Amino acid sequence: MSQLFELDAYSPREIAERIENVGVTKARLPFLPLVMLGLLAGAFIGLGALFFTLVTSDTTLGFAASRVLGGVCFSLGLLLVVVAGAELFTGNNLLAMAWAERKITTADVLKNWLIVCLANFIGACGLAALVFLSGHLGMNGGGVAKQAVLIAAAKVSMPLMEAFFRGILCNALVCMAVWMAFAGRSVTDKFIAIVLPISAFVAAGFEHSIANMYFIPLALLQQASAPLALPGAELIDVWHMLRNLTAVILGNVVGGSVLVALVYHVIYHHGRAKTKAAVVEADKRD
Repeated sequence: MSQLFELDAYSPREIAERIENVGVTKARLPFLPLVMLGLLAGAFIGLGALFFTLVTSDTTLGFAASRVLGGVCFSLGLLLVVVAGAELFTGNNLLAMAWAERKITTADVLKNWLIVCLANFIGACGLAALVFLSGHLGMNGGGVAKQAVLIAAAKVSMPLMEAFFRGILCNALVCMAVWMAFAGRSVTDKFIAIVLPISAFVAAGFEHSIANMYFIPLALLQQASAPLALPGAELIDVWHMLRNLTAVILGNVVGGSVLVALVYHVIYHHGRAKTKAAVVEADKRD
């Protein structure tokens, strides 16, 4: 019977405790492993973005089919992060749970986020450079290059408030995917937990900062080499990239840290506090 119970998913309360403990471990990782794992995560999310771009470059697919299939393919990125192991800025917004429990300090959280975000950026940009140099954008008769530029153009031309709110919605779903992956005990469990939330945010057009660190640099390289005259392509430059990333990063932080981590902290910390109070009261009666 004990073996059967080992196959059960962790309960939401157990997930909260696991995420708090993992948050402490992440906050205390040495600098070099943290950077290396951050580089991997940036590249992993870039691979998901590459897969998405390839699928959506097929103009024979209908709108919904293209978005949903592209979202399923993009899920590769978070699957690699969770299963293979890497440090992803958006997922690490869940450190807010350990912070709220006072297990780590504000400085610990900000240091982790800064190092991981910069490492993610370098990893994503590095993959973009490798993909560009590989000639991958020439696939589908140049359709992949066209789609890469169109994706980036839509992002850099997006109003800041729209990018911010799309960032909130995106990371609420990303952190819920990570949260549910913590419920699983097998790779299959994690796959099932991750794919639908990630597919949903991608299909809905929400904004993921680390994905944008691949999408926009790739389009920058394309436009510097062989410019494509497409709507919004004239806005693809470093300034507009940084503008987009700033708004999306802030939105991602709110979506992951507040709407997921702090909400669950309030739910389960309150529950633990009531349980402890009840135990103390029972001890007094005894």
